[in-house]
Amino acid sequence: MHFTRLDPAQVTPETATPAPEKLIAGTPVFTSWDIEDAGRLYAGIWQSTPGKWRVEYDEWEYCHILEGHSILTDDGGAVHELRAGDAFVIRPGFRGTWEVVETTRKEYVIRS
Repeated sequence: MHFTRLDPAQVTPETATPAPEKLIAGTPVFTSWDIEDAGRLYAGIWQSTPGKWRVEYDEWEYCHILEGHSILTDDGGAVHELRAGDAFVIRPGFRGTWEVVETTRKEYVIRS
């Protein structure tokens, strides 16, 4: 197959929560629709309810926010407000926090 839509109706969603040692605030629940798994390349849709947790990226990720409001803050103190329509790349080595202020949904492509 050479074409795949990022359509959550194509797959059964999976739910998860942050690891307890990474959780800072709230009770966020993650829902993922993992649509593409091509070995070292992954794509799909991710959603989280409000909360805040530590993140550490070992992979490269492109994100496009579809809805909601999140705040990504790196360990150096740089704050990135994320809202519907925003697109960005997180590179390996990023360390900081992800805070979901309003339930956030994003499309993602990850290269590990």
